[in-house]
Amino acid sequence: MLNIILFGAPGSGKGTQSKILLQNHQLEYISMGDILRQQIAQQTPLGLEAKALIDKGQLVPDDLIIKILEKRMAEAKTTNGFLFDGYPRTLAQAEILEQLLTKMGTSLSYFISLEVPEEELTKRLLNRAKIEGRSDDTKEVIEQRFKEYEAKTKPVKDYFAQKGKMIQIVGTGTEADVAERLDNILRK
Repeated sequence: MLNIILFGAPGSGKGTQSKILLQNHQLEYISMGDILRQQIAQQTPLGLEAKALIDKGQLVPDDLIIKILEKRMAEAKTTNGFLFDGYPRTLAQAEILEQLLTKMGTSLSYFISLEVPEEELTKRLLNRAKIEGRSDDTKEVIEQRFKEYEAKTKPVKDYFAQKGKMIQIVGTGTEADVAERLDNILRK
């Protein structure tokens, strides 16, 4: 199984490159945001539990996230592997994901970090705001998202680097350039 975490700061191109990876490698796409919204819309027991917490302004705890993730992975249609987007976001989630993969008889193949200078990220996000009209891509919000990334999410990168799982890819250039760099790693 090919199991990949695609990682990077906001605006690094994760969404764009995820689409290419999914197409080229027939992986099962795991986006926790999408999964949570789907569970809530379908009013599943786990979705209702998550909604009750979200409605109170609380974060969905790791134990509930892992139940939802485990259910989603068990329903996977492919055996080629998984592409994780937006998960894990914390060290606890990283450890839980590794345990879940082990339980399934597999492991993480790659933790791929798209590396883009902050100045370029800001430019990309402001451009995206113009094109897509996204309200979360203002200069102030972008700066706050970078702070959150550095404080909470970047330690996940360090965790996988210490385990020898992390590969850094230059995330600048054309979409095709970055996709080729990713593909070169996966062909090895």
